[in-house]
Amino acid sequence: QLRSSDCGLQQRIKSMFYHAYNSYLDYAFPYDELRPLTCDGQDTWGSFSLTLIDALDTLLVLGNHTEFQRVASILQDTVDFDIDVNASVFETNIRVVGGLLSAHLLAKRAGMELEPGWPCSGPLLRMAEDAARKLLPAFETPTGMPYGTVNLLRGVSPTETPVTCTAGVGTFILEFATLSRLTGDPTFENVARRALRALWKTRSDIGLVGNHIDIVSTKWVAQDAGIGAGVDSYFEYLVKGAVMLQDEELLSMFQAYDRAIQNYTRFDDWYLWVQMHKGTVSMPIFQSLEAFWPGLQSLLGNLDSAVRTFQNYYSVWRQFGGLPEFYSIPQGYTVDKREGYPLRPELIESAMYLFRATGDHTYLQLGVDALESIEKIAKTPCGYASVKDLRDHQLDNRMESFFLAETIKYLYLLFDPTHFLHGGGTEGDGSWEEGGEAGECVLGAGGFIFNTEAHPLDPAALYCCGRHDQDRQELQDILLTLSQPGSQSKPPPKQTEGGSQSESIALKPGEKKTPPLLSCPVQPFSARLSILGQVFTDDT
Repeated sequence: QLRSSDCGLQQRIKSMFYHAYNSYLDYAFPYDELRPLTCDGQDTWGSFSLTLIDALDTLLVLGNHTEFQRVASILQDTVDFDIDVNASVFETNIRVVGGLLSAHLLAKRAGMELEPGWPCSGPLLRMAEDAARKLLPAFETPTGMPYGTVNLLRGVSPTETPVTCTAGVGTFILEFATLSRLTGDPTFENVARRALRALWKTRSDIGLVGNHIDIVSTKWVAQDAGIGAGVDSYFEYLVKGAVMLQDEELLSMFQAYDRAIQNYTRFDDWYLWVQMHKGTVSMPIFQSLEAFWPGLQSLLGNLDSAVRTFQNYYSVWRQFGGLPEFYSIPQGYTVDKREGYPLRPELIESAMYLFRATGDHTYLQLGVDALESIEKIAKTPCGYASVKDLRDHQLDNRMESFFLAETIKYLYLLFDPTHFLHGGGTEGDGSWEEGGEAGECVLGAGGFIFNTEAHPLDPAALYCCGRHDQDRQELQDILLTLSQPGSQSKPPPKQTEGGSQSESIALKPGEKKTPPLLSCPVQPFSARLSILGQVFTDDT
C-alpha cells in the first residue's frame, strides 16, 4: 500500500502544475509556449495556443473541473486552424488532435454540457476533426506515407522535402482511428493504415527500419536503426494500436520488429543504434527518448527485460538528476552538444507502467527523485525551464508543452493508484459512465490508452460509435427471423468485413480451434443473449 506521504506528494505535484500553468496563462497565452526565463511567450509548432490544448486533459486528471470547462469553451471560441502557418504533421497530430480528442472523451466526467449522442458528436470532436482534415493533404503521396510539414491553409508546399522520420510516418493510427470510429468517416483511419503498411514494406532484409526515409522514392536516407528519436512512437503505436483496436495485424508487425530489435540492437539490457542492413553498431548511445521502452514492454507482459532496462536508465538519471538527451554507454557520460534535459516524461511514464505491473517501490522512488530534481534545478519565478546542460544546471528559455501534458500527468498518476484512468479503485465503484444515443454505451470503465503525448483515449467510445450499431443490427435481424411465424429457415450467412462468408464453426477432424492473439474467450454477440440456443423475443 502507498504511504500517507503520497498525498503530500500529490499536493506537491499539483502545486508544480499550477505554478507552470498559471505562468503560461499570465505571461504566454495565446502563444504556443511559455519562455520561463524572460516571462513571455513564443509560437513554436504552429500558432494555436498549443500549451493550453496540451494541458487541458491534465486539468481534469488533477480534478479541476471548473478550469477544464472554462478552457474548453475558450478554445472553442478562439482557436482557428484556417491560418497561413506551416505546421509539423506529426506534432499537430499528437498534441492538438490527440489533446482535443481526449478532452472530448473526458467532457462528461468534467461535467460539461453534452450534445445528445456524445461521445459520437460534440464541439471538441469537431475541432479535432477540423485539425486532422488540415493534415490530410500531407498523405496525398504516391506511397501514402505523409510529408513532414503542411501549410494549414494551402496544403503541402511544392518545395517541401520528401524526407521525413520514421515516427512521422507511423504515429497516426491511434488518433486517426479514434476520429474515424467516433465520426463514422473512415478516411482518417484509412490513410493512417496505408502509411503503416507502406512503411512496413520498406524494412531491411534483417527486419529493421532506419531513421529517415524519402516518402516518394521509399529510399532510406538515414539508415540507423534503434528505438529512440525518429523511430520511437512508431513502435509504440503498433502496440497501442493493436490493443485499442484489437488488431492482430499491428501486433504481428510489432512482434516481428521486436525480434529484430532484441537480436541486433540489445546489449546488456541497453539498446544501441545499428546499421539497418548489416546490423553493425553505428552509435553506442542511449537517448532519453528511448526511456519509454520499458513501459511499452510492460504492456506486452515482457517484465523481466523491462525491469532490467529501466534500472540501466534510472542509473543514468541518478548520475545527473535528469536524463541527458544523449548518453555514451561505453564512456558512461554525456555526449557533446547533447547534455540537456528538456523535462521529458519518458522515464516517469515507464515508472508508472512498471509500478502498476509490479508494485515495486523503486518506481515511486524515481517519482520522488524526479519531483525533487525538477523543483531544485528547473524552477524559475515564472514556470519551469528546460535544462540546457545537466553537468552545471544551466537553463534554457523554454518550457515545452509536454511538461504539462505528459511529465506532470504521469508523475501524478504514478502516485494515485486509484485514479479513474487506472480503472478506478475497486471494481464497480461507479467510476464508469453512460453515453451514446440512448445512453446504451458503458464508457470510462478503464483500459484507457495514452497517445504518445499522454492524452488518454477510451476504447469503449470507439466501440460505442462503431461496432455497437452493427451489433444492435445483428440482434434485430436475429429477433426478426425468430419472430416471423412458422419461419424455421435460417437467416442467410452474413458477409464478414473481408467479404467472405463467416468461417464455419464446425472443426475438421483433428483440428484444434486457436483463439486469436488478442482475444478474451467471449461468446459471439448473439450467443450472449440466448439460453440453450433460444433467443427470447419480446412476446415471451
